[in-house]
Amino acid sequence: MGADFAMLLHGFSVAFSFYHVAIIVVGVLLGILVGVLPGLGAPNGVTLLLPLTFTMDPVSAIILLSSMYWGALFGGSTTSILFNIPGEPSSVATTFDGYPMARAGRATEALSTAFFSAGLGALVGILVITLLAGQIAEFALRFSSPEFFAIYLLAFCSFIGLGGADPMKTAVSLLTGLAFATVGMDTVSGELRLTFGLTDLLRGVSFLVAVIGLFGIGELLLTVQEELKFRGVSSRIEPREIWVAIRRLPTYWATFLRSAVIGVWMGITPGGPTAASFMSYGIGRRFGRFGSNFGKGEPEGVVAPETADHSAGTSALLPMLALGVPGSATAAVMMGGLMIWGLQPGPLLFTEQPDFVWGLIASMYLSNVIAVVLVLATVPIFASILRIPFAIIAPIIIVVCLIGAYTVAGSSFDVWLAVAFGIVGYVFKRLDYPIAPFVLAMVLGDKAEDAFRQSMILSNGSLSIFWSNGLVTTLIVLAALLLFWPLVSSGLALSRRLGTASVR
Repeated sequence: MGADFAMLLHGFSVAFSFYHVAIIVVGVLLGILVGVLPGLGAPNGVTLLLPLTFTMDPVSAIILLSSMYWGALFGGSTTSILFNIPGEPSSVATTFDGYPMARAGRATEALSTAFFSAGLGALVGILVITLLAGQIAEFALRFSSPEFFAIYLLAFCSFIGLGGADPMKTAVSLLTGLAFATVGMDTVSGELRLTFGLTDLLRGVSFLVAVIGLFGIGELLLTVQEELKFRGVSSRIEPREIWVAIRRLPTYWATFLRSAVIGVWMGITPGGPTAASFMSYGIGRRFGRFGSNFGKGEPEGVVAPETADHSAGTSALLPMLALGVPGSATAAVMMGGLMIWGLQPGPLLFTEQPDFVWGLIASMYLSNVIAVVLVLATVPIFASILRIPFAIIAPIIIVVCLIGAYTVAGSSFDVWLAVAFGIVGYVFKRLDYPIAPFVLAMVLGDKAEDAFRQSMILSNGSLSIFWSNGLVTTLIVLAALLLFWPLVSSGLALSRRLGTASVR
C-alpha cells in the first residue's frame, strides 16, 4: 500500500504540469459538448478524438481521452435536467426527477445536486482504482494463456448474465462482434478469413470505424426517427442556490453510500453506468428516505442515479488497466487506443509503464474537480447550443463522424463501412439489442482467440488445461454460472411462484 501511495504521488507530479492541466480543461470542455449533443455520446466522442492523439505521448493522450469521458458524463446530465433529453444513455434516470425540478424553477438546485453527486461518485470510483489496481495487477501476473482466456470468457459471460438486457440478444450481439473480430489475417496461421476478395478487408475491420457507426450514426438515425424537439427551461445558474444545494447534500449520505457501492460493482463487472443508474434509482425509490416522492422532483432521485452513474463510469477503468478487460464501451475504446499506442493493457502495464498508469490515476482526481467547476460555469453556454435547430446540428454530427472514420486509416472504404455500421447500430437499437457487448467482442475477440489457441498448443489440443489448476478452474466455473444465471434465476422465480400457489 505504501508503494502504491508513493507511485500516486509520483503520478501527481506527472499530472500537475501546465500542459496536462490545459489538456484536462480542453478534454472536459470537449466532453461536455459531446455529452450535450444528442447523437454523439462518450464512446463515440472518445473514438472521434482518438486519431488526434496518435502524435501525442501516451500519458497526455490518455489524460485527454479520460477527461473527455468525464466531461461527457456531466454534459449528459445537463441536457437531462434542462431539456428532458438524455445526452448519455446513463443519464435517462436523471430526467425522472431532474426535469420536474427544473420545470418547477429549481434548475440550479437540480444541476448542483447532480454535479456534486456525480463528483463524489466519481471520487469513490477513483479511490477504488487507487487502492485495488496495484493488488489486482500483482495477482494477475500469475496468469498464463489459460487464465487469460478464462478471464475473457468470464467477461463475455458476465455481459450475458449481468448485463440487464435480454440474454439471447446479448449473446447474438457478442457473437456478431466476435465474427467481425476474425475478419482479416489470422495472427497464428497467416491465412485470410472472411475478406470475400475485398483488399480493404485484409487489415481487418477497425473497431474505431465500427464504434463511430454504431454509436454516432446509429444513434443519430434513431434520433431523427423520433423527431427530436428541444424544449428547454431557463439555464441561469444562481450562485446562492448552489450553496443551498451543497448544504443539503449531507442529508442524503445513505443514498450516496448505497449508490456508490452499486456503481462500483456495476463498473467493475460489465453492468455499466446505464444499468447502475437505473438500479440505484429503483433501489432508492424502494428504500430511500424520500423514496415516495421519486418522480415528482425529489433531489434524492437525482442523487441516486448520478452517484451510481459516475462511480460506475470511473471504476470501469479498473479491470481495463489491471486485467486488460474493459468494463464499459468507452473503456473498450480507450483500451483500443492503448494498443494503438503500443501499450499492452494488463498487469505488466503497472511495472513497464508506471508513469502512464499512475499519471492517469492522478489526473482523474484533478479532472474530476475541474469537471465539476467547468460544468457549473458553462451550463448556459452549452444549453444555448441545444436551441439551435436539430436540422442544423444533425448534418454537422454526421460530417464529424464520417471525417473521423476516414482519418482512422485514410481510406474511403472505412467511410462506407461506418455508414453500414450506423445502419446496424440503428437496427440493434430499434430491436433492443445491446451494443456494448458488440464493441467488447470486437476489442477482445483477437486476444481471446489467441489465448485459446496458445492454450491448445500448450496442452496438445486437450481442453483439460482449463481445469489444470484452482485459479483457471474457478474462473471457468464462474463464467459458466454467469452464462446460465438467467436460466437459474428464472427457474428459482418459477419455483417460488409455484410454492406460493401451492400454499394458497
